Amino acid sequence: MPNYTDCIKTVGITRKFVMLSLNWNRRDWCFFRVAIARFILRAYRDVIERSGAVPGVIALLFVAAQAHAGEIEPRAYVNTPVGINFLLAGYVYSDGGLSTAGSSPIEDAQFQMNTGVLAYARTLDVWGKSGKFDAILPYSQLSGSAVVAGQPRERNVSGLNDPLFRFSVNFYGAPALSLQEFANYQQDVIIGASVQVSAPLGQYDKDKLVNLGNNRWFVKPDIGISKAWGAFTLELSTGVFFFSKNDDYFGGKTLEQDPVCSTQVHVTYNLGRGVWAALSGTYDYGGRTTVDGMRRDDLQKNSRVGATLALPVNRNNSVKLYASSSVYTSSGSDFNLVGIVWQYRWGHGL
Repeated sequence: MPNYTDCIKTVGITRKFVMLSLNWNRRDWCFFRVAIARFILRAYRDVIERSGAVPGVIALLFVAAQAHAGEIEPRAYVNTPVGINFLLAGYVYSDGGLSTAGSSPIEDAQFQMNTGVLAYARTLDVWGKSGKFDAILPYSQLSGSAVVAGQPRERNVSGLNDPLFRFSVNFYGAPALSLQEFANYQQDVIIGASVQVSAPLGQYDKDKLVNLGNNRWFVKPDIGISKAWGAFTLELSTGVFFFSKNDDYFGGKTLEQDPVCSTQVHVTYNLGRGVWAALSGTYDYGGRTTVDGMRRDDLQKNSRVGATLALPVNRNNSVKLYASSSVYTSSGSDFNLVGIVWQYRWGHGL
C-alpha cells in the first residue's frame, strides 16, 4: 500500500511551491486540494477492491454442489467495507464414488456432476461490527451408476439443488467501516460467527435413492478465528450441521441423521495487487443415520484438502479458481472437485 503520509507531505510542499511561484488564489488552491483528495481516494478504492470480496461465498458454491460434505471455506472471516454488493456466477465439476458400510445395498457407485450457481451477497453494519448476508441458488446435472442389491442401476437427473442462505458477523477485530475508513484498517486477530441454512426446495423423488435435493432442512452454526502475520493468514473454524427428519425417504421411510461436526484450517498468502492463494484442509465427524428406527453403520470420519486462487480482473470484477480432493472417506461421497467463480461488485464508493 502506498505511504499516504509521504503523499500528504508532498502535497504540502507542492502547495508552497505553487503559491510562491504562480501566486495562486484561494479558489485555485481549493480546486487543487479537491483533485488531490480524489486521487488519494481512488487509490484507496483500488487497494480495497483488489483485496478480494466475499471469499466465504465460494465455499457455499462448493456446498451447493455437494450438499454438506467436505465443506472448504478459506477467508470466511475477513473484514470488508460495508454497503458493498456482490453478484457471483460459478461452474463446478465433480466426479467420484460413494464409500458405504459393508451392510449397505449400494456398491461400486460412480457419479459425475455439473453445477451452475448464481449467488448474491451484501456486506452489513451489524451494530458497529462487520457482517454479511449471502444467498445461493444452484442448478445441477448428475449422472451415475451403481450396483444396488446385486442389480446394476443408472441415474440421470437435472434440476435445482437446495438453496443456501447465511448470515455472519465478525464480533472482534473487524469493525464496520466505510470504503474510505477501510483504507487505514490492518487485520490482526478476527473472531466471528455465522449461521447457514439449507431449505428443502431442490429436486427430490422419494422413489429414487439419489437426488439433488435432500427433502429436509439443515442449520449450521459456525465460529472462526483468523490471525494475520504479514502476507500470511492462518484461519481455524469449526461448526456443526444439524438436520431435520426426512419423512419421505426412499420407499416412504423416515430418515434421521446425527449432527456432523466440521473443522477447517486454512493458510492464505497474499501475493499483492489483490492476488491471493490458499491451501485448506477439513475434517468431518459424525452424521450416523437411522432409517425407520434401524441404526446404520455409516459414521463419517472424512477428510479433504483443497486449494484456491483469486485473480482480480479490474475494479469491479474478479475470478477465483478452486479444487479439492478426498484424503480419507469412511462413509459418504468420495469425490474430486474443480470450479471457477466470476464475481462482480458494486456499491458505496465503487
